[in-house]
Amino acid sequence: MRLGLALGYWGRGPDPRHLALAREAERLGYDSVWTAEAWGSDAFTALTWIAAHTSRIKLGTGIAQMAARTPTATAMHALTLDHLSGGRMLLGLGLSGPQVVEGWYGRPFPKSPLTATREYVDVIRQVLRREGPVVTDGRFHAHPYRGADGTGLGKPLRSITHPLRAALPILLGAEGSKNIAQTTRIADGWLPLYWSPMRTGIHRASLADAPAGFLIAPLVRAVVCDDIAEGLLPVKAMLGFYIGGMGHAAHNFHADLMARMGFEAAARRVQELFLQGRKEEAVLAVPDAFADEISLVGPRERIAERLELWRAGPVTDLLVTAPDPDTLRVLAELTT
Repeated sequence: MRLGLALGYWGRGPDPRHLALAREAERLGYDSVWTAEAWGSDAFTALTWIAAHTSRIKLGTGIAQMAARTPTATAMHALTLDHLSGGRMLLGLGLSGPQVVEGWYGRPFPKSPLTATREYVDVIRQVLRREGPVVTDGRFHAHPYRGADGTGLGKPLRSITHPLRAALPILLGAEGSKNIAQTTRIADGWLPLYWSPMRTGIHRASLADAPAGFLIAPLVRAVVCDDIAEGLLPVKAMLGFYIGGMGHAAHNFHADLMARMGFEAAARRVQELFLQGRKEEAVLAVPDAFADEISLVGPRERIAERLELWRAGPVTDLLVTAPDPDTLRVLAELTT
């Protein structure tokens, strides 16, 4: 099980610790470092900055939002950074949800998310293979564009730049069972948002046809500390925000996932409190048991014991959100 460092996206501004953490992760032998985006900082620029200050560690977007860019634009970002980094790029993508796609990007959320994702990945694959001009008659992504509001002058084009790797790895963030199953067919890996090593059975059917070498790389908050309850508070804050605020009361993929993992009543209560503006109460309503299952928090000995649960399952890469170099070091020592 390889280790990755997940830095996420910026809050109010750049986090001055991120570059130092990335360089320390590389020194400790971590396999990858990942950046993300929501509705502020973008994933690729921060990752390029890290690429310029490292030499070996792989560089992943975890995740870049599909609605933010056309698939050809995303392919341009990926092939450019892959060249500049000497072939270290891992392209992690996610569709996001209606609230972000329509509220931030100002475009309709696709009525058939699986089709939209499949077409998006297909266009990127065509760009990277560079076997000919990009041509597709997709429902959501057509090349050339043939809509009635266009000029009809679009020309099929092939990338001027030769991609460094035609098989640059593509990973998808997916939460629904059908979406996960499709991911095993069209992508090189899956980026689960919440993963419990105690509940891997809920994904067994969706992962049944995953090919050899398929990557499963969940995010996990990790912190070495003596006070477990205090260490879980940032996990609960993240869950409160995603489950309560990252979606509508009737359409929230994150809350639905928590419900499928056995915490439906708690998920609905967190949503209810958050949407009422009672955010602190929403965070406290997140069950410690759920937060603990999807994280690695506590003294070194406890983390070592719980790591064995993660090793026993299908996880190939553990993408660690860690607040300090000491936690990164302990995890490196425990997984060596």
